[in-house]
Amino acid sequence: MPSTFFGLEIASSGLRAANAALNTTANNISNTNTEGYSRQEVKQEAMNPLRVFATYGCAGAGVNTLAIERIRNQFYDTKFRQNETKLGEYDTKAYYCKMVEDYLEDDGKTGFTSIFDQMAIALQSLANDPNNDSVKRSFISTAKSLTDYFNNMYGDLQDLQADVNDEIKIRVDHINSIAQDIATVNKQINTIEMTGSTANELRDKRDALVDELSAIVDVKIEESPIYDQWGNDTGATRYIVRIAGGQTLVDMNDYNQLMCVARGADERVNQTDIDGLYDIRWTNGNDFGLYNEAMGGELKGLIQMRDGNNGEYYSGTATHINYHGDTSEVTISASESYLQSMIQCKLPDGGGVINIGDQLYYFSDWTYDGDGQYTFTIDNQKSDQALTAVKTGRRATIGQDVDYQGVPYYMAQMNEWIRDFVHKVNDIFTAGLDGDGEDAGILFTGTYPNSSGQYREDELNDSRHNGKGYYYLTAGNITITDELMKNARLLGTRENVDDDTTDGTEQDGVEQNNQVRKVISMINDINQFSFRGRNANGFLECVLSDAMLNASNADTFYATYISLESNIDNQRLSVSGVDEDEEAISLVKYQNSYTLASKMISVLTEVYDRLILETGV
Repeated sequence: MPSTFFGLEIASSGLRAANAALNTTANNISNTNTEGYSRQEVKQEAMNPLRVFATYGCAGAGVNTLAIERIRNQFYDTKFRQNETKLGEYDTKAYYCKMVEDYLEDDGKTGFTSIFDQMAIALQSLANDPNNDSVKRSFISTAKSLTDYFNNMYGDLQDLQADVNDEIKIRVDHINSIAQDIATVNKQINTIEMTGSTANELRDKRDALVDELSAIVDVKIEESPIYDQWGNDTGATRYIVRIAGGQTLVDMNDYNQLMCVARGADERVNQTDIDGLYDIRWTNGNDFGLYNEAMGGELKGLIQMRDGNNGEYYSGTATHINYHGDTSEVTISASESYLQSMIQCKLPDGGGVINIGDQLYYFSDWTYDGDGQYTFTIDNQKSDQALTAVKTGRRATIGQDVDYQGVPYYMAQMNEWIRDFVHKVNDIFTAGLDGDGEDAGILFTGTYPNSSGQYREDELNDSRHNGKGYYYLTAGNITITDELMKNARLLGTRENVDDDTTDGTEQDGVEQNNQVRKVISMINDINQFSFRGRNANGFLECVLSDAMLNASNADTFYATYISLESNIDNQRLSVSGVDEDEEAISLVKYQNSYTLASKMISVLTEVYDRLILETGV
């Protein structure tokens, strides 16, 4: 038989449950505008009934308040984070692709097309009056404007690469900060939940941190209960955060840290790379996998913008080695078409790092034989191990296949156009005679690295100087020879009719402008000069179309994922967000429950008063 005060216990359990529900409702209403807050609700169940050994068998024992839990849907969380990863990647690409587009776009005054057209007009004027030194100076001045354009563009793109590199460092630091915060929150959550409570607000904080992390890099979450040695649930959980294709960032209270390691001047991948580009490694010495295809988020977008080479990187097969103790010479056979000419060469000058058979070696120099055979001089003392033997067929690479049109791609496009164009213009003018009837020199040249000196004609000849030739010219160092800047009369406008290299064209008449006309013909004739199927003036059209297409694609994907973000977030909020109208209904409902439970206690109080005071039981 139940206690005389059994009804009071039932009513008090209802009062406590209603009170908990009211407090939870108050908490929900207070956090209506709190970002990342998940709506909470009280979980209740009927208490086990009490056997009363009466004809009705059992009597209800009231309500049991189990827990206050978050209302959260893991499916929507996963979808939201996957979308954030894509959104972060294309947001980054859209921003930097637009910057490249802005750099290349012609404003009608200082753009490539405007400057090139001015040079073409000056060249035509020179053809009409080839012996006028003033007209020569005017043409040379427009040619100098063209070289200045490329110098400035080269500097702008290198500055852009430096900015992206700094952004990578900022993102890595942010990942480290989030990892530390998640590990700290994990410890706090387990400390609370091992007592039997649920750390709702701390779980919200952790989810918000993971949401933030998902925009920077791809994220995968694993959470599993922890059992003691007897198989009992301790209340704690093992929470693991993996990034960049499954690499562990956080495991419960422990977290790994990333570090940025700047490449040295002898560790550049591309000829045009700035010094100090960051590689990313784990502080425990493990490789992060910077070019991991599974990696996403802002970090992926930044890496592809900084290092994107459109899939064109140095790769070949080791065929021969000569070991000399401190140094070795290894011959690499390269078959890719873009590696068959110094016009398209991207290899770093002044040394770098080459991977041969999955082992890294430092090389101090390289030469090219003009037929796909590269010979690298390996520094055995600087490398981790000496290069003493290479099996035939061992793969050799420099850099990575980054199949995106990033800064290195645009730099390479500029260098390719410059080298081919300058080579052909120089060949025409050097085959001619200057205003004094002497053999003429080159018009375009380049400055030495870290020096004001200029490359000589013989140094730019492909058959001399280690086979590199016009490889030494880049958008960053191209200029006009000092001799022609000082004396325009030295320009080779006249055809050398006694030269064995004459192409059989009509000999100079009184105009003495055949070399100038050859340059004009070369510029306009796609059979004499072709850049991606266009004539010389088509450079900007080709490269700008690349930039515009990349920016348009990034904008399209960004618009798609920003729309998905809104839709997924609305779906997520429909489950976990606080609805003021719903909470208002809950407030009335739980207020009535509380009032009725209080009324029940009041009624029972009167019953007990009558029972105790008036019946004397």
